[in-house]
Amino acid sequence: MSKFADTAAHLSASGLVPPTHWTRPSPPSRSTLTAVHDPTYVDAFLRGTLPPAEDRRIGFRGLWSPALARRTVLEVGGTAATAAAALSSGLACHVGGGTHHAHPGYGSGFTIFNDLAVTARTLVAPGGGVDRLLIVDVDVHQGDGTAAVFAAGGVLDGLPPLRLAHPPVPAPNFPARKVASTLDVPLADGTSDAAYMDALSGVLTPILSAFRPELVLYDAGVDVAAADALGRLALTDAGIYGRDVAVMEAALAAGAPVATVIGGGYAADREELATRHAIVFRAAVDVWRRLGVAGMRW
Repeated sequence: MSKFADTAAHLSASGLVPPTHWTRPSPPSRSTLTAVHDPTYVDAFLRGTLPPAEDRRIGFRGLWSPALARRTVLEVGGTAATAAAALSSGLACHVGGGTHHAHPGYGSGFTIFNDLAVTARTLVAPGGGVDRLLIVDVDVHQGDGTAAVFAAGGVLDGLPPLRLAHPPVPAPNFPARKVASTLDVPLADGTSDAAYMDALSGVLTPILSAFRPELVLYDAGVDVAAADALGRLALTDAGIYGRDVAVMEAALAAGAPVATVIGGGYAADREELATRHAIVFRAAVDVWRRLGVAGMRW
Protein backbone atom coordinates (compact mmCIF):
# COMPACT_ATOMS: atom_id res chain seq x y z
CA MET A 1 0.00 0.00 0.00
CA SER A 2 1.29 3.45 -0.90
CA LYS A 3 -0.49 5.23 1.94
CA PHE A 4 2.35 4.65 4.42
CA ALA A 5 4.96 6.34 2.24
CA ASP A 6 2.42 9.00 1.22
CA THR A 7 1.63 9.80 4.85
CA ALA A 8 5.30 9.97 5.80
CA ALA A 9 5.98 12.26 2.83
CA HIS A 10 3.04 14.48 3.78
CA LEU A 11 4.22 14.76 7.38
CA SER A 12 7.73 15.69 6.27
CA ALA A 13 6.66 18.11 3.54
CA SER A 14 4.19 19.89 5.81
CA GLY A 15 6.85 20.37 8.50
CA LEU A 16 4.61 18.70 11.07
CA VAL A 17 7.29 16.12 11.86
CA PRO A 18 10.88 17.44 11.79
CA PRO A 19 13.63 15.11 10.50
CA THR A 20 15.04 14.68 14.01
CA HIS A 21 11.75 13.24 15.28
CA TRP A 22 11.71 10.13 13.09
CA THR A 23 12.87 6.78 14.46
CA ARG A 24 13.58 3.76 12.24
CA PRO A 25 12.30 0.45 13.63
CA SER A 26 14.02 -2.92 13.66
CA PRO A 27 12.24 -6.09 12.54
CA PRO A 28 10.94 -8.32 15.34
CA SER A 29 12.50 -11.71 15.87
CA ARG A 30 10.76 -14.86 14.67
CA SER A 31 10.14 -15.85 18.30
CA THR A 32 8.42 -12.52 18.92
CA LEU A 33 6.06 -13.16 16.00
CA THR A 34 5.42 -16.79 16.95
CA ALA A 35 4.47 -15.80 20.49
CA VAL A 36 1.19 -14.72 18.84
CA HIS A 37 1.15 -16.35 15.39
CA ASP A 38 1.37 -19.99 14.40
CA PRO A 39 5.00 -20.79 13.44
CA THR A 40 3.92 -22.60 10.27
CA TYR A 41 1.98 -19.55 9.13
CA VAL A 42 4.83 -17.17 9.99
CA ASP A 43 7.39 -19.22 8.09
CA ALA A 44 5.16 -19.77 5.08
CA PHE A 45 4.48 -16.05 4.71
CA LEU A 46 8.11 -15.01 5.19
CA ARG A 47 9.22 -17.59 2.57
CA GLY A 48 6.44 -16.73 0.15
CA THR A 49 4.94 -20.22 0.30
CA LEU A 50 1.45 -19.55 1.63
CA PRO A 51 -1.21 -21.68 -0.09
CA PRO A 52 -3.22 -19.69 -2.67
CA ALA A 53 -6.37 -19.84 -0.53
CA GLU A 54 -4.58 -18.21 2.43
CA ASP A 55 -3.07 -15.63 0.11
CA ARG A 56 -6.53 -14.75 -1.19
CA ARG A 57 -7.90 -14.50 2.35
CA ILE A 58 -5.31 -11.81 3.08
CA GLY A 59 -6.25 -10.02 -0.13
CA PHE A 60 -2.90 -9.84 -1.90
CA ARG A 61 -3.62 -12.62 -4.43
CA GLY A 62 -0.14 -13.59 -5.55
CA LEU A 63 1.53 -10.25 -4.86
CA TRP A 64 4.02 -11.63 -2.33
CA SER A 65 7.58 -10.35 -2.63
CA PRO A 66 10.62 -10.10 -0.35
CA ALA A 67 9.89 -6.36 -0.13
CA LEU A 68 6.35 -7.06 1.12
CA ALA A 69 7.68 -9.49 3.72
CA ARG A 70 10.20 -6.93 4.96
CA ARG A 71 7.61 -4.14 5.07
CA THR A 72 5.28 -6.40 7.01
CA VAL A 73 7.75 -7.24 9.76
CA LEU A 74 9.02 -3.66 9.94
CA GLU A 75 5.45 -2.47 10.45
CA VAL A 76 5.20 -4.74 13.50
CA GLY A 77 8.59 -3.52 14.67
CA GLY A 78 7.39 0.04 14.24
CA THR A 79 4.49 -0.48 16.61
CA ALA A 80 6.83 -2.05 19.17
CA ALA A 81 9.21 0.89 18.83
CA THR A 82 6.32 3.35 19.15
CA ALA A 83 5.14 1.66 22.33
CA ALA A 84 8.66 1.78 23.78
CA ALA A 85 8.94 5.47 22.89
CA ALA A 86 5.58 6.22 24.46
CA LEU A 87 6.58 4.47 27.68
CA SER A 88 9.68 6.64 27.89
CA SER A 89 8.25 9.95 26.70
CA GLY A 90 4.49 9.79 27.19
CA LEU A 91 3.28 9.99 23.59
CA ALA A 92 4.52 8.52 20.31
CA CYS A 93 3.04 7.96 16.84
CA HIS A 94 3.61 5.29 14.19
CA VAL A 95 3.20 6.02 10.48
CA GLY A 96 1.91 2.46 10.00
CA GLY A 97 0.28 -0.24 12.09
CA GLY A 98 -3.22 -1.26 13.01
CA THR A 99 -3.14 -4.70 11.37
CA HIS A 100 -5.95 -5.92 13.57
CA HIS A 101 -7.57 -8.46 11.23
CA ALA A 102 -4.61 -10.86 11.43
CA HIS A 103 -5.53 -13.96 13.45
CA PRO A 104 -3.07 -16.31 15.14
CA GLY A 105 -3.05 -18.75 12.21
CA TYR A 106 -3.95 -16.66 9.20
CA GLY A 107 -4.07 -13.18 7.74
CA SER A 108 -7.21 -11.36 6.64
CA GLY A 109 -8.40 -8.01 5.37
CA PHE A 110 -5.00 -6.99 3.96
CA THR A 111 -3.29 -7.64 7.30
CA ILE A 112 -0.69 -10.34 7.82
CA PHE A 113 0.85 -10.13 11.30
CA ASN A 114 -1.08 -8.42 14.10
CA ASP A 115 1.16 -5.59 15.29
CA LEU A 116 -1.12 -4.65 18.18
CA ALA A 117 -1.30 -8.20 19.53
CA VAL A 118 2.42 -8.87 19.07
CA THR A 119 3.35 -5.64 20.83
CA ALA A 120 0.88 -6.25 23.65
CA ARG A 121 2.04 -9.84 24.07
CA THR A 122 5.66 -8.75 24.32
CA LEU A 123 4.99 -6.00 26.84
CA VAL A 124 2.73 -7.96 29.19
CA ALA A 125 4.90 -11.09 29.18
CA PRO A 126 7.13 -11.62 32.23
CA GLY A 127 9.87 -9.02 32.07
CA GLY A 128 8.04 -6.96 29.47
CA GLY A 129 7.53 -4.08 31.86
CA VAL A 130 3.77 -3.56 31.52
CA ASP A 131 1.06 -5.15 33.65
CA ARG A 132 -2.10 -3.45 32.35
CA LEU A 133 -2.34 -2.57 28.66
CA LEU A 134 -5.41 -1.13 26.96
CA ILE A 135 -6.02 -1.33 23.21
CA VAL A 136 -8.37 1.41 22.07
CA ASP A 137 -9.30 0.47 18.51
CA VAL A 138 -11.57 3.00 16.83
CA ASP A 139 -11.00 1.80 13.29
CA VAL A 140 -14.44 1.38 11.76
CA HIS A 141 -13.83 -2.33 11.17
CA GLN A 142 -13.75 -4.51 14.25
CA GLY A 143 -10.34 -5.83 15.29
CA ASP A 144 -11.44 -9.44 15.03
CA GLY A 145 -7.88 -10.76 14.88
CA THR A 146 -6.87 -8.93 18.03
CA ALA A 147 -9.99 -10.16 19.79
CA ALA A 148 -9.25 -13.73 18.70
CA VAL A 149 -5.70 -13.53 20.07
CA PHE A 150 -6.94 -12.36 23.44
CA ALA A 151 -10.01 -14.58 23.58
CA ALA A 152 -11.08 -16.72 26.52
CA GLY A 153 -11.06 -13.98 29.14
CA GLY A 154 -7.77 -12.44 28.13
CA VAL A 155 -5.71 -15.64 28.45
CA LEU A 156 -3.05 -15.91 25.76
CA ASP A 157 -0.88 -18.97 25.12
CA GLY A 158 -1.43 -20.34 28.62
CA LEU A 159 -0.31 -17.18 30.40
CA PRO A 160 -2.27 -15.89 33.38
CA PRO A 161 -4.95 -13.30 32.54
CA LEU A 162 -3.31 -10.32 30.89
CA ARG A 163 -5.85 -7.80 32.06
CA LEU A 164 -5.96 -6.43 28.54
CA ALA A 165 -9.12 -4.60 27.52
CA HIS A 166 -9.99 -3.87 23.92
CA PRO A 167 -12.91 -1.52 23.30
CA PRO A 168 -13.43 -1.04 19.55
CA VAL A 169 -16.20 1.05 18.01
CA PRO A 170 -17.21 -0.88 14.87
CA ALA A 171 -20.01 -0.36 12.42
CA PRO A 172 -21.93 -3.35 11.02
CA ASN A 173 -19.50 -4.08 8.17
CA PHE A 174 -16.31 -6.11 7.63
CA PRO A 175 -15.56 -8.59 9.09
CA ALA A 176 -18.87 -10.35 8.61
CA ARG A 177 -18.09 -12.63 11.56
CA LYS A 178 -17.19 -10.59 14.61
CA VAL A 179 -15.15 -11.97 17.51
CA ALA A 180 -16.27 -10.78 20.92
CA SER A 181 -13.84 -8.35 22.51
CA THR A 182 -13.66 -7.23 26.12
CA LEU A 183 -15.97 -4.41 25.08
CA ASP A 184 -17.65 -3.84 21.71
CA VAL A 185 -19.68 -0.73 20.92
CA PRO A 186 -21.72 -1.12 17.72
CA LEU A 187 -22.60 1.97 15.72
CA ALA A 188 -25.25 2.46 13.06
CA ASP A 189 -24.45 3.33 9.46
CA GLY A 190 -24.21 7.08 9.00
CA THR A 191 -23.17 7.85 12.59
CA SER A 192 -21.88 11.44 12.67
CA ASP A 193 -19.49 13.41 14.88
CA ALA A 194 -21.68 14.10 17.92
CA ALA A 195 -23.23 10.63 18.20
CA TYR A 196 -19.84 9.00 17.68
CA MET A 197 -18.21 11.05 20.43
CA ASP A 198 -21.10 10.31 22.79
CA ALA A 199 -20.58 6.58 22.22
CA LEU A 200 -16.82 6.79 22.63
CA SER A 201 -16.77 8.99 25.71
CA GLY A 202 -19.43 6.83 27.30
CA VAL A 203 -17.04 3.87 27.43
CA LEU A 204 -13.56 5.42 27.36
CA THR A 205 -13.54 7.39 30.60
CA PRO A 206 -15.08 4.60 32.72
CA ILE A 207 -12.70 1.94 31.40
CA LEU A 208 -9.66 4.16 31.91
CA SER A 209 -10.78 4.83 35.47
CA ALA A 210 -11.56 1.21 36.30
CA PHE A 211 -8.71 -0.48 34.46
CA ARG A 212 -5.90 2.06 35.09
CA PRO A 213 -3.76 1.03 32.10
CA GLU A 214 -0.02 1.58 32.11
CA LEU A 215 -0.04 2.01 28.32
CA VAL A 216 -2.69 2.67 25.69
CA LEU A 217 -2.22 1.36 22.16
CA TYR A 218 -4.48 3.56 20.04
CA ASP A 219 -5.60 2.43 16.58
CA ALA A 220 -6.70 5.73 15.03
CA GLY A 221 -8.31 4.41 11.85
CA VAL A 222 -9.73 7.13 9.61
CA ASP A 223 -12.18 4.86 7.78
CA VAL A 224 -14.85 6.42 10.01
CA ALA A 225 -14.79 9.42 7.65
CA ALA A 226 -17.87 10.27 5.63
CA ALA A 227 -15.64 10.39 2.55
CA ASP A 228 -14.08 6.96 3.15
CA ALA A 229 -14.65 4.42 0.40
CA LEU A 230 -15.47 1.54 2.78
CA GLY A 231 -16.39 2.92 6.19
CA ARG A 232 -20.14 3.68 6.10
CA LEU A 233 -19.93 6.22 8.94
CA ALA A 234 -20.17 10.00 8.54
CA LEU A 235 -17.44 11.70 10.58
CA THR A 236 -15.91 14.91 9.32
CA ASP A 237 -12.16 15.45 9.41
CA ALA A 238 -12.77 17.87 12.27
CA GLY A 239 -14.64 15.10 14.06
CA ILE A 240 -11.73 12.70 13.57
CA TYR A 241 -9.35 15.31 14.98
CA GLY A 242 -11.62 15.79 17.99
CA ARG A 243 -11.80 12.04 18.52
CA ASP A 244 -8.01 11.69 18.48
CA VAL A 245 -7.49 14.60 20.86
CA ALA A 246 -10.14 13.23 23.22
CA VAL A 247 -8.58 9.75 23.36
CA MET A 248 -5.06 11.06 23.94
CA GLU A 249 -6.06 13.62 26.54
CA ALA A 250 -8.24 11.13 28.43
CA ALA A 251 -5.49 8.51 28.50
CA LEU A 252 -2.78 10.94 29.53
CA ALA A 253 -5.04 12.42 32.20
CA ALA A 254 -5.45 8.89 33.55
CA GLY A 255 -1.66 8.53 33.72
CA ALA A 256 -1.33 6.24 30.68
CA PRO A 257 1.21 6.90 27.92
CA VAL A 258 -0.23 6.63 24.40
CA ALA A 259 1.24 4.92 21.33
CA THR A 260 -0.76 5.55 18.15
CA VAL A 261 -1.01 3.60 14.89
CA ILE A 262 -2.78 4.83 11.76
CA GLY A 263 -5.15 1.92 11.10
CA GLY A 264 -7.54 1.82 8.17
CA GLY A 265 -8.46 4.44 5.63
CA TYR A 266 -9.52 4.10 2.00
CA ALA A 267 -9.69 6.71 -0.77
CA ALA A 268 -8.78 6.89 -4.43
CA ASP A 269 -7.08 10.26 -3.93
CA ARG A 270 -3.72 9.46 -2.34
CA GLU A 271 -3.06 12.96 -1.03
CA GLU A 272 -6.53 13.14 0.50
CA LEU A 273 -5.91 9.88 2.34
CA ALA A 274 -2.43 10.89 3.49
CA THR A 275 -3.81 14.17 4.81
CA ARG A 276 -6.50 12.29 6.72
CA HIS A 277 -4.02 9.83 8.23
CA ALA A 278 -1.91 12.80 9.31
CA ILE A 279 -4.75 14.02 11.54
CA VAL A 280 -3.63 11.85 14.47
CA PHE A 281 -0.13 13.35 14.22
CA ARG A 282 -1.54 16.88 14.20
CA ALA A 283 -3.70 16.01 17.19
CA ALA A 284 -0.68 14.55 19.00
CA VAL A 285 1.38 17.68 18.39
CA ASP A 286 -1.43 19.88 19.70
CA VAL A 287 -1.91 17.68 22.79
CA TRP A 288 1.83 17.70 23.39
CA ARG A 289 1.95 21.48 23.19
CA ARG A 290 -0.99 21.91 25.54
CA LEU A 291 0.03 19.31 28.10
CA GLY A 292 3.80 19.57 27.82
CA VAL A 293 4.41 15.87 27.14
CA ALA A 294 8.17 15.58 26.86
CA GLY A 295 10.21 14.06 24.07
CA MET A 296 7.54 12.92 21.62
CA ARG A 297 8.72 10.44 18.97
CA TRP A 298 7.23 9.24 15.69
